[in-house]
Amino acid sequence: MRTRLLPLLIILMAAVLLALGIPLAASVAAAQQQRVVVDRIDDTARFAALAQYVTDTAGGANERQETLSSELASYHEVYGISAGVFYRNGTDMAKAPASLVLPGENDTGEVRAAFDEALTGRRSHDPKQVWPWQRHSLVVASPVIRDGDVVAVVLTDSPTGPMRSRILHGWLVIGAGEIAAMLLAVGAALRLTGWVLRPVRVLDATTHAIASGRLKSRVAAAGGPPELRRLAHAFNEMADNVEDVLEQQRAFVADASHQLRNPLAALLLRIELLAFELPEGNQEIASVQAEGKRLAQVLDDLLDLALAEHTEATMSITDIGALTAERVAAWTPTAEAKGVRLVGDCPATTAWADPVTLSSALDAVIDNAVKFTPKDETVEVTVAANGGTSTVVVTDRGPGLTDEELTRVGDRFWRSGRHQNIKGSGLGLSISRALLAAGDGSITYDHHEPHGLKVTVTVPRSRPLR
Repeated sequence: MRTRLLPLLIILMAAVLLALGIPLAASVAAAQQQRVVVDRIDDTARFAALAQYVTDTAGGANERQETLSSELASYHEVYGISAGVFYRNGTDMAKAPASLVLPGENDTGEVRAAFDEALTGRRSHDPKQVWPWQRHSLVVASPVIRDGDVVAVVLTDSPTGPMRSRILHGWLVIGAGEIAAMLLAVGAALRLTGWVLRPVRVLDATTHAIASGRLKSRVAAAGGPPELRRLAHAFNEMADNVEDVLEQQRAFVADASHQLRNPLAALLLRIELLAFELPEGNQEIASVQAEGKRLAQVLDDLLDLALAEHTEATMSITDIGALTAERVAAWTPTAEAKGVRLVGDCPATTAWADPVTLSSALDAVIDNAVKFTPKDETVEVTVAANGGTSTVVVTDRGPGLTDEELTRVGDRFWRSGRHQNIKGSGLGLSISRALLAAGDGSITYDHHEPHGLKVTVTVPRSRPLR
């Protein structure tokens, strides 16, 4: 969840920083240019004041014009800015450098546009914003007014290199600040998501533990937002209630099974005594005896299931190969009596398991395989190590199960409709699953080609976390 939440927070924070940084960068550029434009306006106004006293009279005009030319030359030498005063017809009154030329009337550039605008009697509009990647100059024009008429125009053509450098420097400062803010925000997001999601991770782990059969697991309601702490408290209460209900159910099944065994045993004994009073081979009494024995087996299985769900596994390092070989040998006479071949491939393989519960689970699986395998067919038992687990695979050549039946196999009292005539209570595989779950093991079912059932018993090779 953190890998999904953290990128979302980072994207949102980056969007906020960009939304703040881009306008700030634009305002920095605009402020730098405005400062230059104001300086150029002041300069053109000063030169216009000098130029308005330049007349066409002999002597006076030359002296004032020389003063203006000297000012423009000094201005260009000190600041590197081209400046000139041009009459309405385009001829120059004074200029620096000498190469400065006013474009013709048909020119559409910024210089001519600023000149024509100043001829109307007002200062030229502020130039377009100059960005660091643009190299064009910055033109400002002011009219020279004498007796209410525009007689000339002052033009300044400023290079923008220093201004663009200052803008770029300001942007670098803003970028560094944005990066620092982003790093700080990422660090805060990491802490925040860790604080928020830590209870969720604990809750997820506890839920998985309970689903795996460790009903004593609980959530430590510490840290995180108040809502999650309340959720953890409510979850613990729910788990306590569920455990109590399951404990009551197990106790009821165990007590009922135990209490019914004695009356049933007495009833079966009376039936046997009654059989002595009836003719030998009476079908009705034989049927009653068979049903009574089946009921006794169901009660025994119910008691075993209740004990299996309640018993804590005693885990130890176990040679799975040797234990499986022992169970194969124990079931071989039963298989041979039925005409079924029971073979095992059981190399030495260690894993963490409860030998007693694993033996009981293997007994149920092998019994089930032998029971449903026809005569002259084979039941194979194979032990293998697969990374962090060890497996015992039992395959048979019986009728197998359909896809729908595979989803239900192992449910309590469930038996395939095609196998109702075969002895059993429908609890054997449920007992096996409960026994294996107590030791962090599992049991799965699949098709065995060309026909039959494949049962895989899995136990961990490393010590389970308890």
